[in-house]
Amino acid sequence: MVSAILVTVLAFQNVPPKTANGLRVASNDKTTPETTAKSLSPEMRGDIYMARKMYREAIEAYQSGAKDSAVLANKTGIAYHQLLDFASAKKFYERAAKLNPKYSEAINNLGTIYYTEKSYRRAVNQYKKAIAIQPDSASFWSNLGVAYFQRKNYEEADKANQKALELDPAVFQHRGTGGVVIQQLSVEDRARWHYWMAKAYAKAGQNDLAIQTIRQALEEGFKERDKFTKEPEFAALQTLDDFKKLMAAEQKVL
Repeated sequence: MVSAILVTVLAFQNVPPKTANGLRVASNDKTTPETTAKSLSPEMRGDIYMARKMYREAIEAYQSGAKDSAVLANKTGIAYHQLLDFASAKKFYERAAKLNPKYSEAINNLGTIYYTEKSYRRAVNQYKKAIAIQPDSASFWSNLGVAYFQRKNYEEADKANQKALELDPAVFQHRGTGGVVIQQLSVEDRARWHYWMAKAYAKAGQNDLAIQTIRQALEEGFKERDKFTKEPEFAALQTLDDFKKLMAAEQKVL
């Protein structure tokens, strides 16, 4: 994800094997990179440029394709998003969703724009629309949890985070959500975010991650230390040596 924003961007997969200049060329023919590039579809060319982080070239490639393609509109929005041109990204996500009202990825991505704009209510609405279409997407649920957290609706945030972890126990690791969210939160809210994530991990039985996140909460200055020893979600941690050491240590606030 882009630094300082929360965004769930679809990974560009199935990019053809590349030569040194990024083009797929068969070893037994005489085609040149230039002619091969021309033979690729606009989407494939755009995907290759995206993989190489050549976002402006990707936009040009996508826009040379069909104007009524929701997929190309969404991918154009993603390229603009990577350039931090949120207004243009929003325009293309909206176009993609209009072309295909059931396009859950575009709807989710539009939610990330509202999140970046700190319009968390609208972000929640978009994430919920995306989930209604694709309820098995862990990343949609984790986005919803973060948006609820920003609205200080901690109960719903907890439910959404728990559902995300149920669908994909590693969702917050491979998305890098923690680091991105943290950059947008105040010091006090960073500590609380880690507390809520520790609770979600503990509920999911991911004890190592729960302890790691408790440590982060304490380092951020989380003041309600007794919650970790009294709340039922953390009961399974009480007998673990690492947890006991953490609770016994005088935590230094960073």
